[in-house]
Amino acid sequence: MSPAGTGSSQRGCALRLQRSRGGIYDVVIVGGGHNGLTAAAYLARAGRSVLVLERRHVLGGAAVTEEVFPGFRFSVCSYVVSLLRPEIIRELDLPAHGLEILPLEGTFTPLPDGRSLWRTSDHGQTRRAIAAHSPRDAEAYDEYGRLMVEMGRFVKPLLGMRPPDPTSRSPADLARLLSLARRFERLPPARQHTLVKLMTMSAVDFLDEWFECDALKATMAASGVIGTFLGVRSPGTAYVLLHHYMGEIDGAFRSWGLCRGGTGSISEAIGAAARLAGAEIRTSAPVERIQVRNGRATGVVLDDGDEIRARTIVSSLDPRLTFLRLLDPKELPDEFVADVRRYRFRGSSGKVNLALDGLPDFTPPADAAHGHAHLRGAISISPSVDYMERAYDEAKYGRYSRQPYVDIVIPSLTDPSVAPPGRHVMSCFMQYAPYHLADGDGSWDVQREAFGDAVVDAIARFAPGVRDRILHRQVLTPLDLEREWGLSEGNIFHGELSLEQLFFLRPVPGWARYTTPIRGLYMCGSATHPGGGIMGAPGRNAARAILGR
Repeated sequence: MSPAGTGSSQRGCALRLQRSRGGIYDVVIVGGGHNGLTAAAYLARAGRSVLVLERRHVLGGAAVTEEVFPGFRFSVCSYVVSLLRPEIIRELDLPAHGLEILPLEGTFTPLPDGRSLWRTSDHGQTRRAIAAHSPRDAEAYDEYGRLMVEMGRFVKPLLGMRPPDPTSRSPADLARLLSLARRFERLPPARQHTLVKLMTMSAVDFLDEWFECDALKATMAASGVIGTFLGVRSPGTAYVLLHHYMGEIDGAFRSWGLCRGGTGSISEAIGAAARLAGAEIRTSAPVERIQVRNGRATGVVLDDGDEIRARTIVSSLDPRLTFLRLLDPKELPDEFVADVRRYRFRGSSGKVNLALDGLPDFTPPADAAHGHAHLRGAISISPSVDYMERAYDEAKYGRYSRQPYVDIVIPSLTDPSVAPPGRHVMSCFMQYAPYHLADGDGSWDVQREAFGDAVVDAIARFAPGVRDRILHRQVLTPLDLEREWGLSEGNIFHGELSLEQLFFLRPVPGWARYTTPIRGLYMCGSATHPGGGIMGAPGRNAARAILGR
């Protein structure tokens, strides 16, 4: 699909607006997150009249940039980008709409003894840094990287396909299943074994087969628990490790970056592509109800009572909001409703956004070549495997981690536009923060500031002067993520990325192909295949399903 020209887009826009004036849109999309906007762009480019309805005053859902404090612009929820599919960037020509990704320079892990582990895009420097902890691991690191790239390449085509239903006897489903079996069969036996391990093992157990350096394993295992209510030693987290390894920038696997202007710039770029193709987008337009007549979706009702008719409704919200709040469950089969109720969210993360009057004083690595290079990447508070597992232990019993895992970026170092001169924004993602707190600990509204203190304390252990640098602080708990951004139980992926909730089981068995039991109602959010992250694949896949492609 090549980008539409301006003239043809304007003519298409006029035609689609004329259709909608007749009282009915081809498609109404509920939710203006990046997946909803992606679906809108592809559907509008295919000639459909499309209306996107976003509840908040700003587009983007969790991929949003907001000026929380005067002069300081934060990627409030999602904060790094890597998983955004290259085909979406290319087909929607997102750079022409302002998308610019600035690669992160590496991952810096400070350690309690004053040393650190600093992995950068400079291969030689990374090998030397790892060798300072373990010469054996420095040798294994290259081979491990090659293996994970191979596994990523095997899984990558699955991201753009509609999952086949293994219980179906339709020729299309059988053909897809046969194709998957043949691809697996063509893998060398050693790689087949590796794939099975990645689907079943814990991140730490998998990494134990490769490395001995505790700090290296802890930092790498962190990618296996992000967005899950699991510990680094929990079975199934090795797949989440692979899920995050599939990120790429300019064709380089395992590359992560920051978006100039914050992650909201991604949503704005996709929204601009959708508008250019003729889609209409409204903010501050919360949907109260999806209308159904004789088992078919016919439109939506806004909270102000306005009714909008459409031939197709697409929800980018999670299953709980879509099927249990916007619909009357009586419109759905009992078994389907039961499966939706069993779908697991279990939010486990929170966010602390800091406005600083200067840079934090993390001790630089001994081989830092210049300036603040080690602060231009991700800073990982993950000093050991035991530290990571103990953080999870507290969450298991309904308490936020007093010594949490914290993933930090300082985007103002590479993108000065997000903070006043000489000042900085610091984004701190943390685990664990269970949505359901233990009895006696009070509500999240009571615990919010103590939770924020725990995150700052964890950072201050390695950057002692950080408290004196803080001008403003925004603390987001799982309850805040649910209330303000519509993430049920605060789960950033619209539901856990666990083996029983992946591929043809996401979100529920038998309904993993973006369709629903309601005719004319589709799903396109992160609760559908291939899952969460700023990826866009669910939106693109859903649009293709609606278009019969």
